[in-house]
Amino acid sequence: MNISVDNGSTIAERLRLRVNGEKHDLIVALNKTLLEVLREDLLLTGTKHGCELGECGTCTVLIDGEPMLSCLVLPIEVQDREIETVESLAQGGHPHELQIAFAEFGASQCGYCTPGMMMSAKALLDEIERPSRDQIKEHLAGNLCRCTGYLQILEAIEVAAERREVARRTPIGDDLEANDPGEDGVEEVAAE
Repeated sequence: MNISVDNGSTIAERLRLRVNGEKHDLIVALNKTLLEVLREDLLLTGTKHGCELGECGTCTVLIDGEPMLSCLVLPIEVQDREIETVESLAQGGHPHELQIAFAEFGASQCGYCTPGMMMSAKALLDEIERPSRDQIKEHLAGNLCRCTGYLQILEAIEVAAERREVARRTPIGDDLEANDPGEDGVEEVAAE
């Protein structure tokens, strides 16, 4: 469905967007950016307005797993593609490794750049299990931070990658079998 003005030009269009695993049918003004639709129409305010020129990275989201600046993307361009925002990181009430590490290392001081940093870092860790410091720097090159000096951010991403790798290598339940209580919930102790 298109909405037109008297001269016949289209000003809005019905779009289907997949955001954080959910489908949304929306009527969107053609001049709205993906950033505006995420924040204003879907009320996903984790993605931040920054420069609106594609220079700061605060609005970074993942589109089909690739980091993109949502201030430069029109929603019509990403119909039926998977869009992930910072709200998608925590799963089942559990924070993502990046969220935990950023908090532990003080990697988000004012927090304004954090959503974009985390989404860029997630894309990197999804691609490279244990990136080098140089790979992390290169991948974050489009994300600006005015508070941390970047060291805490780099360290947080390195630790998140390490923890993720350890979690992948540790079979679920291996550490539980040794301390398995019996059926009645009481740990059995061998008599000497």
